[in-house]
Formats: sequence, C-alpha cells, structure tokens
Amino acid sequence: MTDDPFVAHRSLLFTVAYEMLGSAADAEDVLQESWLRWADVDRSQVRDSRAYLVRIVTRQALNRLRTLSRRREEYIGHWLPEPLLTSADVADDVELAESVSIAMLTVLETLGPAERAVFVLREVFDLPYEEIAEAIGKSAAAVRQIGRRARVHVAARRPRVRVSRSEQQAVVERFLLALRTGQLLELMEVMAPDVVLTADGGGIVAAALAPIHGAELVAKVLARAHGLEAGFETTTVWLNGAPAGRFEINGETTAVSVVVEDGSITRIYLMRNPQKLTRLDRPAALAR
Repeated sequence: MTDDPFVAHRSLLFTVAYEMLGSAADAEDVLQESWLRWADVDRSQVRDSRAYLVRIVTRQALNRLRTLSRRREEYIGHWLPEPLLTSADVADDVELAESVSIAMLTVLETLGPAERAVFVLREVFDLPYEEIAEAIGKSAAAVRQIGRRARVHVAARRPRVRVSRSEQQAVVERFLLALRTGQLLELMEVMAPDVVLTADGGGIVAAALAPIHGAELVAKVLARAHGLEAGFETTTVWLNGAPAGRFEINGETTAVSVVVEDGSITRIYLMRNPQKLTRLDRPAALAR
C-alpha cells in the first residue's frame, strides 16, 4: 500500500486542497472523495500519477469551494482560515510558507473559485497551463487570462514586505509578552498606527464581527476582550509556516497570526472558533 501514488503524494494533495479551501477539515473530506475516485481508476492508463491526482483533487476542491462559498455568506462575523500547527522547517521553503500563511489564505478568499484554483496551481505549484486547463475544464488560453487577473488581484492585497523568521518571531514574542503582562503601551508600540485586527468566533465564542482599525482601538479591544489586567498564559507556536501565538483564557483557546512589515504588526488575525482549532496539537504535513 505504501507504493500507492496517492499515499506517496498525500502531503502535496492535502496542501493543494487546503490552499484552495482554507479549511483542513474540508481538505480532508476532499482527499477522501478523491481517494474513492482514484480507487476506481485503471492505473495502467495513467502516465503521470502526480498530475492525475492533482487534477482529481482540484476538481473535488472546486466542487466543495462552490458549496462553501454559499455557506460562508451566512457565516456569523468574519470568516478566517483554519490555522494549522506546522514545523519550523516549513519556513525553509519561503514560497510554500507564504502561500499557506493566514494572510495569503485570507487574500485568496477574495478570489472566485476558478481564479483561486488557477492561482494556487500556477503560482504555488508551478503546474503548466495545459494541466491546469484539464483540471478546471477550461482552455489553456482562458487559464492564462484567469491567472493574470488573479495575480493582479492578489498583488494588490498581499503583504508588501517579507521579513525573516527571526524578525517575525521577535515581534510575535513582544506582542505576546505585552498581552501576557498587560503592558498596554508596549502593545501599542509593537503595532503600526493603522493596524487592522480581524477576529473569527463563528458565532460560537465572543469575537468582533467586523475588522477593527487603528493601534489605540485595537489595543483597547484586546485589553477588554482578553483581560490583560488579569494576565494569562501565552505560547509562541508555528502556525502556517510562521511564528505565531496561542493563548488560553477561561478554557477557551485563541490562535493569533500577525503580519509584520517594517518591524511593526500591520495585521492581526484572531482565530477563536473552536471548530477551527482542532489542528493545534500535531504538525500538519505540507509539501509542494
């Protein structure tokens, strides 16, 4: 069974599905559906099993994405991706780490299903246009046009500056220390003046329903929501290929991912929906 191409490429297939869906749970469902289809395939007719499997997963993910888009329209509050615990070595592949970051997955949410599929398969996994065309059922010329449109869209919204993992980690630790010790001034100093905080509670736990703008207001909201004066435990963890944070308050877990630009935090993503926090105890296997 270990010789089965599906097993050999499972980490890659999971990564494709996760980047298209922003949800590990849905990605696992897509892999299960894809496995059932792969089990019925005449392997002797498959020349390139990796490409064939990526096509199967892409089609299943597109079907799931169209269903999810309707469900997310009814979501309570702001929808954020499901964070994954990852090992530090994911960051060694800079392009992979950026592509699975919470910030990038949030940007990908603003693309249509076909645009998202083309962007992920071309920009992240470097698939030929002809293969992408087969996967999504469009012509290669159409795929090129979709790809150009998606690249422009993403470029206008993605973080502008890449930082080293050491700088990211240092800023994250300053941020978490300020939260843990209740240092409101330090918390404001580590954030850019125009910082934006986005939270996701899914209507299950308390969370801001709309993004919050500005360092002073964000600091006050964090202080009020997380009881800085009482103090609580925080942990630096690796989420989605980057240093991030995890903290527990009254038995509730929060995962926090930040974007660092020019030494300051410009984006804060607070993921509080407990249904999305089930992957924080074992590193996910990601691959390109």
